[in-house]
Amino acid sequence: MRSFKLLIFLLILIAVAGMNWYCGSAEKTSAVRTSYVGLTDSAKYVGIQTCKGCHANVHATFIHTGMGQSFDHTSKIKSSANFDHHPVVYDKYKDFYYTPQWVGDSLKFKEFRLEGKDTIYQRIQTIKYIVGSGQHTNSHLWESNGYIYQAPLTFYTQKQRWDLPPGFENGNNSRFNRLIGLECMTCHNGFPEFELGSENKYNLIKQGIDCERCHGPGSIHVKEKSSGQLVDTSKYVDYSIVNPSKLPIDLQFDVCQRCHVQGNAVLNEGKSFFDFRPGMKLSEVMNVFMPVYAGREQEHIMASHAERLKESKCYLVTLDRLNKNPETKNLGLKPYKNALTCVTCHNPHISVKYTNNDVFNGACKNCHQESKDHLCTNEKSLLTKAKNNCVSCHMSFSGATDIPHVSVHDHKIAIPSKKVNIEAIKKFIGINCINNPNPPNTAIAQAYINYFEKFGLGDVMLDSALNYLPRNSQGELENNIVKLIQVYFLRQEYATVINYAQKVKDLKSRLQKVQYDNANAWTSYRIAESFHQLGNELEAFNWFKLAFTLAPKSSEFANKYGTALVNSGQNAEAKKVFASLVKEHPEYAPGFSNLGYLTLSIEGNQIEAERLYNFALALDPDYESALLNKAGLLIVQHNNEGAIKLIKRILKINPNNQLAKIALMRLSLRS
Repeated sequence: MRSFKLLIFLLILIAVAGMNWYCGSAEKTSAVRTSYVGLTDSAKYVGIQTCKGCHANVHATFIHTGMGQSFDHTSKIKSSANFDHHPVVYDKYKDFYYTPQWVGDSLKFKEFRLEGKDTIYQRIQTIKYIVGSGQHTNSHLWESNGYIYQAPLTFYTQKQRWDLPPGFENGNNSRFNRLIGLECMTCHNGFPEFELGSENKYNLIKQGIDCERCHGPGSIHVKEKSSGQLVDTSKYVDYSIVNPSKLPIDLQFDVCQRCHVQGNAVLNEGKSFFDFRPGMKLSEVMNVFMPVYAGREQEHIMASHAERLKESKCYLVTLDRLNKNPETKNLGLKPYKNALTCVTCHNPHISVKYTNNDVFNGACKNCHQESKDHLCTNEKSLLTKAKNNCVSCHMSFSGATDIPHVSVHDHKIAIPSKKVNIEAIKKFIGINCINNPNPPNTAIAQAYINYFEKFGLGDVMLDSALNYLPRNSQGELENNIVKLIQVYFLRQEYATVINYAQKVKDLKSRLQKVQYDNANAWTSYRIAESFHQLGNELEAFNWFKLAFTLAPKSSEFANKYGTALVNSGQNAEAKKVFASLVKEHPEYAPGFSNLGYLTLSIEGNQIEAERLYNFALALDPDYESALLNKAGLLIVQHNNEGAIKLIKRILKINPNNQLAKIALMRLSLRS
């Protein structure tokens, strides 16, 4: 009897387990939930290795995609570059040569300068990370004490060519000093562990974009599946994890647009680049802008896939069809089946390298059936020659405007048109928000500010920004004070900056919060620098101190605070700040130059001061302050000839350096 009861109990357990696997508790879960738990604060990220535990087959293909290969430690396997014939890249504007080479298993970049055939300067930097799958490029990052910077060499795989990275050309070479902040890191990689109070310091960096960037944090999903709470996804949406293909069309696009709409990203107030999660509207976190040029409608940038697809007639027709039949727009387990979205053509888990053209052309033929539409006007022979490849004609393969030596498919599907001389009709007509038809005025203002500050589009950008920043009432002034300070600081109207800052009561108390983007620290810095420019060193000191307190890991803020201490006569305290600065940032030239100055002025230690100046110049041979400080030391040592040589070098770099002009004039009078 006991055995019979035990058998019945076991059968019940098996039956229950079977129900859990196929539906069972799944039906109850789906009936209760109507939104994704990954959007709640209780959901945490678990990492790609946890996902791999249940989804090994998907992981096995995903790691070979562009996303899976987006970021990794430097190795000969990761690198797609060609190192034959010792390639040398020359920057004619800054007069630097660059060459890459492997030394054992370490990739080294050498920067050097020649005088005749003699090498008069060189710097060798070890590369820590390679960015990019190698389908188009490999870019290179180096690391110092957790701080990440871009190196001045990129390999362009399509052209098999080494050259300066995008944005380093035409006199804009920032050498080894371009900071890799959160905006860059969170698009090219999985979410890192970022150190607050810095601009570019990371305590942990992942190796490639991972599952949860598209599926959202998975802790609740893992917990439920581990406990047997399974969902029959052929019947129900599993709200414990986001499957982008089951999102409404607009939210599905936003998952891709988080990184595949490249432009001028303006974060909403209080948001960071960590805040977007799949299932949200991207506009809840940021608004992304692009400049609009008359006559440039056919141009596209490297990562404008989603934006350009939305301009396609194919997309617009399907969207119109959905709008006319709203009951089909966002219903069903696979809404994209009724529209044209990214996943209509792309399986994000499989590399495009291994996706046959028939897959892409098949998506076209779902709507364009040759037997009844006869849409293609090309001759049959041309179609045969093109192997009936729709993409080859209707998604042109051409260069991107933002990255040299690269060609990509334009995702604006269109009938090919004759090329026109776009250079002759280029005309800037405004900016457009890609992901939000009605962005707030504050976002538009910040976008214009960014175009001036980051992209150098001219003073008209700042004038345009002011049109979106009302300031007639006290309330308007207080609401827009941060952006007004930024605009007038960039216009170098320092008195106006101070005037507005002083009109806001307790402004300093409003700027006490530490933020990912250091916005409060930057506002404090701009106020401080404005007081400094107007000669009020006491107030400048107080605001520089606040900026440093809010972002103590920023080399620029530490350097400015140390300088403010010097200007206020606190040299001993300043020396401590600079000593701490060079320890934290051991490859920051201004810190060594200023520490050398204080070592000489406080201790009179000429040998140590010269060592520090030389170290600064080994990092940056064109750093004017270090050259001027070293020239001053040579004058103290009665080496006027050496001092004159350094000062002439300064004036060659910057003919408008007034201190160098005065020093040269005085030395010439002595001779």
